[in-house]
Amino acid sequence: MAINSFLAEASAYANGESVGSGVDDFDESALRPATGSMDLDRIRRAVREILLAVGEDPDREGLRETPDRVARMYAEVFQGLHQDPRFHLKKLFTQKYDEMVLIRDIRFVSFCEHHLLPVVGRAHVAYIPNGRVVGLSKIPRVLDVLSKRPQMQERLTEELAELLMRELDAKGVAVVIEGTHSCMTIRGVNKSDSSFVTSAMRGTFKDKLATRTEVMSLISGSRG
Repeated sequence: MAINSFLAEASAYANGESVGSGVDDFDESALRPATGSMDLDRIRRAVREILLAVGEDPDREGLRETPDRVARMYAEVFQGLHQDPRFHLKKLFTQKYDEMVLIRDIRFVSFCEHHLLPVVGRAHVAYIPNGRVVGLSKIPRVLDVLSKRPQMQERLTEELAELLMRELDAKGVAVVIEGTHSCMTIRGVNKSDSSFVTSAMRGTFKDKLATRTEVMSLISGSRG
């Protein structure tokens, strides 16, 4: 499995290297909700134009309601543009626990911003608390907000790690995301069995090889 290759790369982190984009100067403005509401009428008109442009008849029975269906679909799959992921991290609980917390196999669906085609995958998220913990469902909710936008997997990985590190005031955060990109599996190179793995390590997970190795071993262990 692709995830197992990360174990071999874990030693690279000891030298300050990273896997993925590794951007430290994170732009927090990317997390803010978009201004204005979603213009469904504009989407309907655009979809109708696309149907005409590809040579279809948007007035035939099977396509007559397609512009409206697509508009409502975009409102659903891109709803994260108008939500603030930090909302789900406002409530924390004081707890004397300084060991790793790991949530494995969090399923998500996003859309590649280059082709607007689906990205389906799962995320593995770990953090080491610093006196406070967050409710178990909140991290998947944050992932939902961040993924329901036109995205790049590299950016999604970084955004999730940075957000949790800051909002939880954690000692460390580790995020590993595995995704299957439709833009690569149903078009272009048509590699249906390919997967894309990205990671972001912060704090203790970046500084300590043993902690990194432990989390990667626990994640890969989810495959049985």
